[in-house]
Amino acid sequence: MKKLILLAVVLAAFFTSYSQKLVINSDEYFEMPGLNVMVFYDIYPEGHQGAIGIIQNGTRVATNGDLRLEPTPGQWQPIPATGKRKVFPERNEISITCTYPDESRNRKGFNPVFYPDLNFSYEVRVIGEGKNFRIIVDLEKPLPAEWIGKVGFNLELFPGLLFGKSWYMDGKSGIFPPQANGPMQKDADGNWQAFPMAVGKKLTVAPDVPEQTLKITSLKADLQLLDGRFYHNNGWFVVRSEVQAGATKNAVEWLVEPFVAVGFKHKPVVHVSQVGYHPAQQKKATVELDKTETKIAEVSLIRLKEEGGFETIKKAVPEKWGKYLRFNYYQFDFSEIRKPGVYQVVYENYKTEPFKIDADVYERHVWQPTLEYFLPVQMCHMRVNEGYRVWHDLCHMDDALMAPVDTNHFDGYLQGPSTLTKYNPYEQVPGLNTGGWHDAGDYDLRVESQAGSVWTLALAYEEFNVQWDQTTVDQENHLVEIHLPDGKPDILQQVEHGVLTILGGYENLGRLYRGIICNSLRQYVLLGDASAMTDGLKYNPALKPNEKTGAESGKTDDRWVFTEQNTRRELTTVEGLAAAARVLKGYNDDLARRCLKAAEEIYDQPRELRGGDYSARIQAAVELLLTTGDEKYRKDLLGMQEQIVRSINGTGWSVARVMNRFREPGFVSALTEAYKNLDTNLSKRQVENPFGVPYNIAIWGDGWGIQRLGMQHYFLHKNLPEIFEPSLLFNALNFMLGNHPGENTSSFASGVGSRSVTVAYGVNRADWSYIPGGVVSGTGIIRPDFPELKVWPYFWQQTEYVMGGGAEHFMFLVLAANSLLQK
Repeated sequence: MKKLILLAVVLAAFFTSYSQKLVINSDEYFEMPGLNVMVFYDIYPEGHQGAIGIIQNGTRVATNGDLRLEPTPGQWQPIPATGKRKVFPERNEISITCTYPDESRNRKGFNPVFYPDLNFSYEVRVIGEGKNFRIIVDLEKPLPAEWIGKVGFNLELFPGLLFGKSWYMDGKSGIFPPQANGPMQKDADGNWQAFPMAVGKKLTVAPDVPEQTLKITSLKADLQLLDGRFYHNNGWFVVRSEVQAGATKNAVEWLVEPFVAVGFKHKPVVHVSQVGYHPAQQKKATVELDKTETKIAEVSLIRLKEEGGFETIKKAVPEKWGKYLRFNYYQFDFSEIRKPGVYQVVYENYKTEPFKIDADVYERHVWQPTLEYFLPVQMCHMRVNEGYRVWHDLCHMDDALMAPVDTNHFDGYLQGPSTLTKYNPYEQVPGLNTGGWHDAGDYDLRVESQAGSVWTLALAYEEFNVQWDQTTVDQENHLVEIHLPDGKPDILQQVEHGVLTILGGYENLGRLYRGIICNSLRQYVLLGDASAMTDGLKYNPALKPNEKTGAESGKTDDRWVFTEQNTRRELTTVEGLAAAARVLKGYNDDLARRCLKAAEEIYDQPRELRGGDYSARIQAAVELLLTTGDEKYRKDLLGMQEQIVRSINGTGWSVARVMNRFREPGFVSALTEAYKNLDTNLSKRQVENPFGVPYNIAIWGDGWGIQRLGMQHYFLHKNLPEIFEPSLLFNALNFMLGNHPGENTSSFASGVGSRSVTVAYGVNRADWSYIPGGVVSGTGIIRPDFPELKVWPYFWQQTEYVMGGGAEHFMFLVLAANSLLQK
């Protein structure tokens, strides 16, 4: 009994707020130690990042608090248009006006079929009340009768924290299951919906976990606790209360009571490279502390002994960097430590994962997984084996039907009033069932992704002579065997595979394709073997739907090929083809010749250049100049001097590769000045945060942009070392490998380093798994200042793999760092 009383006292001390209360801070969200409530700060409800969100004891636990038209909405279902957030500090209230439908969602890339004929406005008000807050929804007018029972206020609860945790609803209780369990029920329209796990007025979430306990009380309609994963594997648990007939003022009213630790402080985190460092590298550990922390402890660097145990190598109070986002940062410099071995950094009770210091730190297990695993697994039109495992069977051999005209596809593809080719809609286009990589966490082939991957891989081979051979690629038999060498450089085989799809489109369509993608939403959401998307048999309209021959079927499951007129994408494809022509020469001479022929033909097509088109034109001219040495491309670059100077941030690195071919004083002088300005700007941006990289806060994590910048900086430093020193390149690599903000210190490269993202948004995400060597965009910012990298397989904005700028740029960056350090 005494133990129970003591436990009650401890819990009361843990949760009593005393003087703590929610107030609106200068960033216009509710704040108190251990609790933040954001009101329509984020703008991405499709990605579970919008409307009302709750950060409780340092973790985001809920989001998307808003009126929705379905009990458990998915990615392509209606969301409202939002007005300007209004803040009333004097009454501790934030409100916003929302309207259905959001007409902007009918823009290009969104299929208007998903937006119903319903027009109404409402106001969402959030009022801080001590350590709790109240949510009130006022409707402009009552809902139409036919929408009663369909419109409700939803709040989504993050499932990853709740599996196996408990709940109470008006005396009923249960456990949050790791999988969606029945039963289902039909709604008024005859659609199957999740049957509520519980219904009542008061819900208590996770009473067994104090730091997650959350109480929600509805003062109007009953609450429903729903599982949003029946139709949508990426769904969350949903708390919902329906808007009742005739309701306007206070149509919805909830009291939300999050349990908050007294005197909550963000736990210390230490960021290092999860791989380690070359002895000659600068080595800094970044210590992340709560912004209110005043007690700064010593940091220790320990070296693990071969016989077991450890020795302390260095101990010091870290140097304060300052405030960034919502934290204070400190730095611990141990650059002078060069002795090879395995190390850890310790701050109070926090100890980093082990990392290596050695001259061979980047020579194995870092860039290789991208080439050994990720690129082979992404290969389309192949069967991919790895020992006993089949990553996927032979897929999409029925590619592709010409897309129908005037089609606004749900994934952003748009086919205009013409096919722009000799092919009619739904006509089979030959030559498209070869080459290419599945883009991103899905299975389409975007021309910019294909060309971008080809280009990056070609440059990596050219710069670093990558002769790695661990994979068999058999194009004739459409077969890949991982970890079975075939005597050919894997990287050239990958370049070849990417080129095959680009040329297959160009030579058969008479132009580049925009992309090849499935024709139905049911196919698009496929989680599993790529070969399951279609039957692999080319569509023949003369056959009945279930009729098939050895090569054809009457089933219209073939993917569609889209075309477009897009100057920028055409010219960026020229870059990839021109670079491929250089590296394929001597390996596959016929393919190299075809690459160059296509690149020159596309480049020479008459076109009007606008805005960003010039950047693509500049970089295409650079690649063709390097490939052919033709004076006309040099003259083209001279003629675009003004555009090069204006776009030096994006094109300067590319032009730097051919600066030695120019002697014209005006051109050289103008570009030299532009390069100096670029160096000044980059130097300023490197000190904006403690990680030494330009960090652009957006919905997606910025890892891909940062590693691309690091890759570009390699060429700036290599070709203009008198202007650009290499620190940005190394900072970018360290950022990708773990030196980035937030509590999750994982390497963004899956399977690389002591700790990495091993639950990712790849094609095997439904298995809570990963593809070695895939690279995610990484830590995102929950606006305005909360860094987040959740362990959750369905956050494409944090953990998706992509082609054209993900793993390939990472691979190049590692090779570049190793090359510079070995010199």
